[in-house]
Amino acid sequence: MNRFARLSAALLVSAAAAAPALAAPATYTVDGTHTFPRFSYSHFGLSTQLSKFNKTSGTVTLDKAARTGAVDITIDMTSVDTGYETFNGHIQGEDFLDTAKYPTATFKSTGVKFEGDKPVAIDGELTIKGVTKPVTLKVTHFTNMPHPMLKKDAIGADATVVIKRSEFNAGKFAPNVGDDVTITVSLEAIQN
Repeated sequence: MNRFARLSAALLVSAAAAAPALAAPATYTVDGTHTFPRFSYSHFGLSTQLSKFNKTSGTVTLDKAARTGAVDITIDMTSVDTGYETFNGHIQGEDFLDTAKYPTATFKSTGVKFEGDKPVAIDGELTIKGVTKPVTLKVTHFTNMPHPMLKKDAIGADATVVIKRSEFNAGKFAPNVGDDVTITVSLEAIQN
């Protein structure tokens, strides 16, 4: 019986060692040099204006095994880049972003939807000018791979959502200047 007990114990230990380890959630830090939220809107029906923000920070948590995740992003609204210095100042005024009172905007996820092993939508709370609204970002691209230069696990994603700027107290000149604003975020993040 003693020999049988030792054999059983050895088999259990071997099975435990051979079983795949349960993956834990991984936390990634947003790479501010490769992450750019952009926004676009109609300008009097003449053209689509494109602008971006140059400073973004935050974290992404991903649990591949459980197919869950979380996103927490902060955008420095004073880093708006319209391509024209005078307009950068204009859009930071009270009628639009009011960066003197509200220097940042945030997005905090409340849930992530997956198809297979890839996220396809991120529900969350978007706060601009102190106004918080629920939004759903549609993920149009996602990849998870070792970063070729940093030799760390990395994620990359593109996501988009359309909001009404008037709902965030930034509706000056609407509807002549489009109320619908398309926000697109191109993000890279590196595992801590």
